[in-house]
Parts: sequence; structure tokens; C-alpha cells
Amino acid sequence: MGDSRWTRVGRHSYNTRQHGARPVRTPGGKLKAQRVYKTTNGPKCSDCGTSLQGIKHVKSSQYASLKKRERTVSRAYGGSACAGCVKKRIMRAFLLEEQKAVKKVLAERAGK
Repeated sequence: MGDSRWTRVGRHSYNTRQHGARPVRTPGGKLKAQRVYKTTNGPKCSDCGTSLQGIKHVKSSQYASLKKRERTVSRAYGGSACAGCVKKRIMRAFLLEEQKAVKKVLAERAGK
């Protein structure tokens, strides 16, 4: 087996969040430093703040270069609200309409 030591590329050698690297063995048997980039938290739900499923976690500048299907989910409020919150919104709107209809029926009965 070859030498297990490897040197970092670039000007400074500190293992900071921005300057992460890990050793990778090349086909020639050498150890080289492979750059490890920071990951993002990804998009969050506008109502409850949980992480949205099905959407890539990339830097905000890279979203423009993604395909539309990678940026959003095919549903109402697809890229901004999670499925649970959308379901709550739909239920709330439906129940409000039902409540209005019931009030109308009761008012008609009271009028007669």
C-alpha cells in the first residue's frame, strides 16, 4: 500500500467549514485532496417551517440552473408549503364554506 499522507490544495491548510477536503485515492495509487462543499439547509415550509420534501438542497444561486421539476413539487403551493399545511388550508376553506351554507339554511328555516 502507498503512502497514507496527503496535502491540501490551496493557500491555507485549515479544516474550516468553507475549506473542507477529504482524501481520495487516484487510479495511479496517489492520495489527493477532494474538495468537500458546504451543504445548505434547503427550502422550508412557509407555514410550519419544516424542510420541504422532493426539492434539492442547493445554494440559492444554483436554483436558476436546475430543472423546474427539481425546484418544485407538482401540487398547489408546491415549492413553498408542505403537503400537511396545504391539506389544512384546503380543509379550513371547505369547512368555512360548509359553515356559511349551514347558516344560510338555518336562516331560511327561521324566516319561514
